[in-house]
Amino acid sequence: MRLSSYFLPTLKEDPAEAQIVSHRLMLRAGMVRQASAGIYSWLPLGLRVLRKVEQIVRQEQDAAGCQEILMPTIQSADLWRESGRYDGYGKEMLRIIDRHDREMLYGPTNEELVTDIFRNTVRSYRDLPTLLYHIQWKFRDEMRPRFGVMRGREFLMKDAYSFDLDYDAARRSYNKMFVSYLRTFARMGLQAIPMQADTGPIGGDLSHEFIILAETGESEVYCHKDYLTFDPLAAGIDYEADLQPVVDQWTSLYAATDEKHDPASVDAIGDALLQARGIEVGHIFYFGTKYSRAMNATVTGPDGSEIVAEMGSYGIGVSRLVGAIIEAYHDDSGIVWPDSVAPFSVGLLNLRSGDTACDVACDDMYGKLRAAGLDVLYDDRDERAGGKFADMDLIGVPWQLIVGPRGLKSGTVEVKRRATGEREELSVEAALSRVSS
Repeated sequence: MRLSSYFLPTLKEDPAEAQIVSHRLMLRAGMVRQASAGIYSWLPLGLRVLRKVEQIVRQEQDAAGCQEILMPTIQSADLWRESGRYDGYGKEMLRIIDRHDREMLYGPTNEELVTDIFRNTVRSYRDLPTLLYHIQWKFRDEMRPRFGVMRGREFLMKDAYSFDLDYDAARRSYNKMFVSYLRTFARMGLQAIPMQADTGPIGGDLSHEFIILAETGESEVYCHKDYLTFDPLAAGIDYEADLQPVVDQWTSLYAATDEKHDPASVDAIGDALLQARGIEVGHIFYFGTKYSRAMNATVTGPDGSEIVAEMGSYGIGVSRLVGAIIEAYHDDSGIVWPDSVAPFSVGLLNLRSGDTACDVACDDMYGKLRAAGLDVLYDDRDERAGGKFADMDLIGVPWQLIVGPRGLKSGTVEVKRRATGEREELSVEAALSRVSS
């Protein structure tokens, strides 16, 4: 993509309404614009990141054996009355009356709707386990939406749901999602720590939040320092095997949010206890038959009896993750994207657009990088070099190829790694090889 024709409305100054780093940088980098309180339009740069985050989530859900569906944003109030949640959910639920005076709602979550799908389609224990997920926009009418996409009213969420015959099978599904979440966040460059959590309005008696550590995190968390050395991607995972040992490893050390923290229970940890700020990026629940019993979601068991399905639900805030990654990866110059979610892999900077040698060299490199399958943002604008450097650092492209007349005379270009600031003078071919690998 040539920057001269790319819609990238960057800002030089920090917006007054932005209170946290991710909100400030997403506005300055031209990723989003506010449509109304807590509701954002995603502009081209932001949408590229959002889609990359979404794709990693999708790939890991598929690998764990989940099947993707797509449920609507608007749901019938009657389903929520069946579960008993309609009247008790609170003002966060946006309630709608359609033209036929039917009560509807903009879904804040999908337990009821997916249970209705299950009960109308699955009849036998032979069809279990059933794991379904979708990635869809949600709406919760927060009283005070703030912090940009980190706490908005409209947000993109992946929610998955498991249906099993008994507790042991349901726990296996829970463990699959537990491990899948660790791998999902690790692929985005995040070290997510599972912490026992309250189940809230979802219900149930087994729940974990997945927390990433960030200086600007929204809550206080406590964990053993060894969590920072765990690597979810170090070994392959067989989702058909017993995953309980993996879950046991990840829950064997102390980890608690401020609400769950017990100072009396951590004396033995001593200096290994880490107190930090954290951001929730995922939440998983096992809630048994809370919804299936209320909504009569049953299957025929091996002996012919009717068995109420055991359920769990598993959420990841996809749009929230974009903000969370920025909170974890930024510096004074802007965003520092991990390679896996960066909007572009390479930024190509022509320091003297209009100079024949620079234009020819950049056009040639641009073509070769694209042919190699790399996403390239080519800054071909007739702007001063300082502005080009500032913009490329602000939007956080992992690699920069800097082409100027002086370097070309000696047959070299400059390669910059955004995360470290390291710079090298290399031949054109060596530079292309470096960023391609």
